[in-house]
Amino acid sequence: MFIISVQPGEEVMATLTHRLGELGVKDAAIVSLIGAIDSCCISNMPKTDSTSDILTEYTQPFELSGTGEITDGRLHIHCVLGAEGDGALAGHLHWARVETFFVNAYILPI
Repeated sequence: MFIISVQPGEEVMATLTHRLGELGVKDAAIVSLIGAIDSCCISNMPKTDSTSDILTEYTQPFELSGTGEITDGRLHIHCVLGAEGDGALAGHLHWARVETFFVNAYILPI
């Protein structure tokens, strides 16, 4: 298992992709993703068209947890974002910026 840490000033998807490339990991399970982010973009499907995505960007701090997979070097992450007031959002992660804390990804190569 690999642990990749995304630090302040880094973007989650780009950092994970870069470090996985350095490690030579092409296929793996993202067993756990945990940390906090300061902005992000997630998507969900409209209820009338499961082949489309609605992308929404947020510029606020969130607690982040998630899981996913890496197939042929491409990341696919689903996440849950905890917001102020105990609210939660969930969706497919497109990007996330870490500015204050960190995000750790626990990755199990297949």
